[in-house]
Amino acid sequence: MFRILLLLSLFISTSHASDFCVADLKGVKNPAGYPCKSHVTVDDFVFSGFRAGNTSNAFKAALTPAFVDEFPGVNGLGFSAARLDLDVGGIIPMHSHPGGSELLIMVSGQITAGFIATDNSVFLKTISKGDLMIFPEGLLHFQLNAGNTKATAIFAYSSTNPGAQLLDLALFGNNLDSTLVQKSTLLDAAQVKKLKGAFGGSY
Repeated sequence: MFRILLLLSLFISTSHASDFCVADLKGVKNPAGYPCKSHVTVDDFVFSGFRAGNTSNAFKAALTPAFVDEFPGVNGLGFSAARLDLDVGGIIPMHSHPGGSELLIMVSGQITAGFIATDNSVFLKTISKGDLMIFPEGLLHFQLNAGNTKATAIFAYSSTNPGAQLLDLALFGNNLDSTLVQKSTLLDAAQVKKLKGAFGGSY
């Protein structure tokens, strides 16, 4: 009887171990995520930072992520989220997420959004409160405020860390020799110099 009770107590004390794996952000991150945190509380499953972001920038946009580095509770669960705030005239430029698909959930305002498929087909739509739109993993896409008021949306991702590559920054925010950039983009030297200056690349 004692052995049975002992085994039962061990099972109860460790029964949640396979239910979740809250990220230990001090551990070493690998392709599978972070190692599991040893002591877990309810606060690990609550993210309180989903507030309106600062849109006082060149893009008039703010993205508030709740990825694994900000929200350790999503570690290993295969999803994450972010909040988008777009001021009037705001835009999230053409970019892609190599690590996950994106679901846009409109909260307020109007957003024109679109993505480009690998055969160069364009899928474009102006959406408003209550609408959802999908952006498949790895495809170039963008969002811009199409209305006269601020727009807010929530993103859900099929990954705890979808990653992002902004097209303009990838092309002009690097140290690749400008001659090669000119040849690969068919832009002239003056255009490349201007764009590298705008996006922080070296000429």
